[in-house]
Amino acid sequence: MTSSRPYLIRALYEWIVDNEMTPHILVDAGYPGTSVPQQFVENGKIVLNIGPFAVQGLSIENETLGFGARFGGVANHIVVPIAAVQAIYARENGRGMVFAEEEETPPPSEPEGGKKPALRVVK
Repeated sequence: MTSSRPYLIRALYEWIVDNEMTPHILVDAGYPGTSVPQQFVENGKIVLNIGPFAVQGLSIENETLGFGARFGGVANHIVVPIAAVQAIYARENGRGMVFAEEEETPPPSEPEGGKKPALRVVK
């Protein structure tokens, strides 16, 4: 199955915004493919405000999260692989979700004996 993380992030984002709170995400800034302003990274992590008034063009897809934002007056395009999102929560009360590291699901193995299952018509 695909990862449930992007679906949970989208749902929690909507829930936080619907409750008139400010959604923040905790990101592993060292995760491959992550593009965030490095001067704001602390201990390999960065907290990003993804509220509707803080970002432009927020897109939460199944593989990446992206948006435009200003940091210190400088426009940046932020790209975060979904696997790099470690938590999403409301700034005002801390309610949200912390994600565990996901393990790769191995492909299904062949049945014993090396033969693939087959269907046949029995009359």
